[in-house]
Amino acid sequence: MPHLTKQTSITRVGQVMEHIQTRIASRSLVPGARLPSIRQCAEKTGVSKSTVVDAYDRLVAEGTIVSRRGSGFFVAGHMPPLSIAQLAPKLDRAIDPFWVSRQSLSTDDSVLKPGCGWLPPDWMPHDALRRALRHLARGDDTRLTDYGTPLGSLPLRQLLGRRMGDYGIPARPEQIMLTESGTQAIDLLCRMLIEPSDTVLVDDPCYFNFQALLHAHRATIVAVPYQTDGPAMDAFEETIARHQPRLYVTNSGLHNPTGASLSPVKAHKILKICEKHRVTIIEDDIFADFETTAAPRLAAFDGLENVVHIGSFSKTLSASVRCGYIATQVNWIDKLVDLKIATSFGGGNLSSEIVLSVLRDGSYRKHMEQVRQKLARAMTDVTAKFSPLGIVPITPPAAGMFLWARLPHDMDATALAHAALRENIILAPGNVFSLSKTAGSFMRFNVAQSQDARLLDFLKAEAALQK
Repeated sequence: MPHLTKQTSITRVGQVMEHIQTRIASRSLVPGARLPSIRQCAEKTGVSKSTVVDAYDRLVAEGTIVSRRGSGFFVAGHMPPLSIAQLAPKLDRAIDPFWVSRQSLSTDDSVLKPGCGWLPPDWMPHDALRRALRHLARGDDTRLTDYGTPLGSLPLRQLLGRRMGDYGIPARPEQIMLTESGTQAIDLLCRMLIEPSDTVLVDDPCYFNFQALLHAHRATIVAVPYQTDGPAMDAFEETIARHQPRLYVTNSGLHNPTGASLSPVKAHKILKICEKHRVTIIEDDIFADFETTAAPRLAAFDGLENVVHIGSFSKTLSASVRCGYIATQVNWIDKLVDLKIATSFGGGNLSSEIVLSVLRDGSYRKHMEQVRQKLARAMTDVTAKFSPLGIVPITPPAAGMFLWARLPHDMDATALAHAALRENIILAPGNVFSLSKTAGSFMRFNVAQSQDARLLDFLKAEAALQK
């Protein structure tokens, strides 16, 4: 075992680990072989014994080596060889509401993801997150180790209430409960408000995970066509009168996948119809901070009487820092707290403190100003490049990341998505979002993830095949 040389790109602990891993990979250390003692390794590599202890401990934690009390350290038995095919996207998987999420979450950064629903990693506020983590590391130990209260951080709930007040939503701290995500918020609301086989209304198209989550709750899902300013109102009223749904789940600002915004006229009509038929509305406002001009909020017109307002910071701040919220009438919050304790016990104290720190220090506002500017440029750029190919947006969105577009020559979006996957490109075909399966020639593009030349080359080649 030679002396290690100084490298600026890797720590001494890392060098010891790498050296041992290399010897195991080259089979100069076979399974069951005993490693040099800590003292011997330190002498041969020219590092301190504490460095070797740290390296050995990390290798044990990884399962590369094992420690036997009184005997030393030994190479662990080899794990079954990993097949690259197991890691690759499954080309033959049926395209359903889980398809885009599973493909996007299961692949690394070498795969293009214009079909995903989040910003590229280098668009996120890394410096602000690191400052928040350092601030927390220097603070009260309980914030790093204890469960959060069931309602969640009071200072963050107060701040969220003020933010919602900017949209005219009258949410006091006692009307707000923090959740792990927007998805958990909807899950808890479904647990409280519906039973299996109850009917729930969604838009067509709508965010595919609404469908997936409602299927998990064994709900009966009905849909109403969504237009450029909200649902088709005649169909909306007729569907509610016929099916008597318990819930209506929708976006008001920057609808997913269409990028449209709800008009004030339709907002008032929706509230009247839902009040008449006693339909509770879940208003998912996860894209609020991408707006340049605020759309009407159903919760603002309704005053949180019949509308439940939810959101999170997964799309704008960090998907790793899981923090969402529910704003609703006070007498529902107590029931939701019980459900939260039953399903996840305490709240994510660390995540909420990170979010609070970033929101308070002013960096989030500056970050979102930059994101909105970058998205506007990306929307213009992607739209211009798609236009010669015949990929036309239904309505160019005023803001946000999504471009809902029709493919040329009535191209089959599902077939295109399968072809793209063979080229390491993940697309989001229209019927993933459509309960009625009437969006077969539509595609949702995330413009922030659609600027790589490989995507344009692929689309050009496929468009040429259609001529």
